[in-house]
Amino acid sequence: MKFNVTRAKENILALARKLGYRPLSKTEEEFTCVRFLASSEYPRFHLYIKENKDELLFNLHLDQKKPTYAGSKAHSGEYTGAAVEREAERIKKILES
Repeated sequence: MKFNVTRAKENILALARKLGYRPLSKTEEEFTCVRFLASSEYPRFHLYIKENKDELLFNLHLDQKKPTYAGSKAHSGEYTGAAVEREAERIKKILES
């Protein structure tokens, strides 16, 4: 699920932590982070954040399980649905306050 929000005052790392996400990687184009839903690695929300002039661009999905084959990036990801929509709304509410 993709959505945009007005750019926050914090840097992206501080913002991710405020949202309850753990950083995974950062490139010049985007910041990648996850939020675990249980004590194990999966399921987890996977969030990509890109900075734009006046807004932040979010790309969110729910990873249900680890990739099945070694070296594969394919996974059981949900890009729509109630859980993803609730998480997007949770993120927006935190950023509005």
